[in-house]
Amino acid sequence: MNVLDVPIGIRILQKITCLCAGGRIIFSRDFWYRLLILVLTFLSYTAYHLSRKPISVVKNVLNRNCSLIPVPSDVNTTDPTWCDWAPFDGDNAQTLLGALDSSFLFAYAIGMFISGVVAERNDLRYFLASGMLLSGIFTYMFGLGYTLGIHNLYYYLIVQALAGFSQSTGWPGVVTAIGHWFGKGKRGLIFGIWNSHTSIGNILGTLIAAYYIEINWGLAFMYPGLIIAAIGILVFLFLVPDPRGVGCTPPDHHGTEDTHTDSSDNAESSIASSAHLIGHLPADVSLETTVSGTSNGSLRSAHHTYRRQKAIGFLQAIRIPGVIEFSFCLFFAKLISYTFLYWLPRYIKASTSFTASESANLSTLFDVGGILGGILAGVMTDHTGMSAVTCAVMLLIAIPMLFLYQLYGAVNLATSMILLVVVGLFVNGPYALITTAVSTELGTHKCLKGSARAVATVTAIIDGTGSVGAAVGPFLAGPISELGWEWVFYMLMASDVLALLFLSRVVKHDIERWFSTRQSRRTRRSQV
Repeated sequence: MNVLDVPIGIRILQKITCLCAGGRIIFSRDFWYRLLILVLTFLSYTAYHLSRKPISVVKNVLNRNCSLIPVPSDVNTTDPTWCDWAPFDGDNAQTLLGALDSSFLFAYAIGMFISGVVAERNDLRYFLASGMLLSGIFTYMFGLGYTLGIHNLYYYLIVQALAGFSQSTGWPGVVTAIGHWFGKGKRGLIFGIWNSHTSIGNILGTLIAAYYIEINWGLAFMYPGLIIAAIGILVFLFLVPDPRGVGCTPPDHHGTEDTHTDSSDNAESSIASSAHLIGHLPADVSLETTVSGTSNGSLRSAHHTYRRQKAIGFLQAIRIPGVIEFSFCLFFAKLISYTFLYWLPRYIKASTSFTASESANLSTLFDVGGILGGILAGVMTDHTGMSAVTCAVMLLIAIPMLFLYQLYGAVNLATSMILLVVVGLFVNGPYALITTAVSTELGTHKCLKGSARAVATVTAIIDGTGSVGAAVGPFLAGPISELGWEWVFYMLMASDVLALLFLSRVVKHDIERWFSTRQSRRTRRSQV
C-alpha cells in the first residue's frame, strides 16, 4: 500500500505515537490493527441499524386510535383522524405502512447483490464511507418530512427506497473487512460477540425514537442520520481494508490455528511472520515503520499482490457448497427477524395498554435476546464445528417459543419480558451466525483455491437472498395483521419450518462429517 493510500487518521496516529515514544514504539501491530478493525466495523453497522430502526417506532404515531388521545382545544374534533399523519390516516394505513417497509427493504435487497460485486473490486474504505454518508442524508430527509409538513406518500416511499439502496453497502463492506483480518480459529465466538452490533443498533435506534416520538417524530430520524454520517467520516479516516497494506499478517482461513491471538507469545510470533511479507523487518517494529522508510516498497508490492487477485463471479460463488442452502434458509430466517424488527412495537401497542413510547422500550428486549443468541450460536459452532446443526436446533426451538409468545405475551409484563428475550435469542441466533461466520467461511472456501476475493460476493448472495425475505415479511405482515395478529405468527412459524427444510441437506452433511471425524480420531488412537 502506498503511503498516500494509508488513511489520514492512521497517519496522524502514527506521528503522534512516534512523537510520544521518542520516534519508536514497540507493540503487537497485528493485535492493535485487528482491534481497530473490530471497533470501526462494529460502530459502523451499529449505526446502520440505528438509522433503520426508527420507522418501526414512528408507525405508532403516524397512525393511531385518536379516540384515546386528549383533544387539544384548537383541533376540529369532528375529524376522527385528527391525530394521524396524512397520508397514513386512512383505512388502508396498515398497507401503506407496510409499503414504507417494502420500499426500503426491496431496494436494500437489490442493492445487496450489486454491492457485493462492487465491494470486492473497490477500496472498502471509500465504499463504506460513501454508503454511510448517503444513508445519513436519506435518513435525515425522512425526518424533514415532519419539519416541512410533507404529506405526499411518494416522497416517503422514494426516500425510503434510496435509504435502503444506500444501506446495502454496509453488510458486504464490514464482513469483507472482518474477513480480511480474521482467520478461522474462534471465528464463531468473535463474530457472535461482534454481531451484537445489529441488536445494539436496534436498541439505540428504538430508544432515540421512543424519546422523541411524542415530541417531534422527525428528530427520531434526523439524529440517527447525523450519527451514521459522522461514523462514516471516522471510517474514511481510519479504516485499513487489508492487513498486508500496513505490514500485518494475513489471516489463516483454512488452517487449524488462527493467526490472531491475544497471548503475548503468539502475538510476537505473528509479528515475526509478517516481517517476511514486508521485507524482513525486525519483530520489534514501530507503527511508523510500517508505512515509511525502506518498508514502503514492500508494502506497495503486498498491496498490489492483493489487488491482482481475481474477484470471483456470481455463478462461481453460488457453486460453492452450502451457499444456496444457507441463502434460502436465511430468506426465511430474516423474514421472521425483520417482521419483528418493523412490526413488534406496533404489535405490543395493539395487544396491550402500553403507550407508543412504552411499547418501543419493551420491544428492545427482543434485541437483548438477539445479542445472547448470536454469542450462543457462535460458541456452539466453535465447539462442535457444525454451523448448520446449530442453526437447525435454534430454528426448531424458535417454533414453540413463537407460539407461546403469541398466546401469553400480553398476559402480564413479566411474562412478556421473559418471552421476548427467549424468542429474540432463538430467532436471531441463526440469522446472526449465517450472516457472519458462515458467510465468511464460505467466502474463503477451499474450493476457491487461488481466488481469495470472494467474501463480499458470497456475503452479498447470502444476505441479499435473506434481504428479499426481510422485505417480504414486513410487506405481508401489514395486510395479514388486519385479519388478526395471530395469523402473522402463523406465517412466522411456517417460515421457520421452511428454513429448516432448506437447511436439511447441510445438516445431514454436518452430522456425517462429525461422525467421520470421531471415527478417524478413534482409529488414530487405537493405532497409537
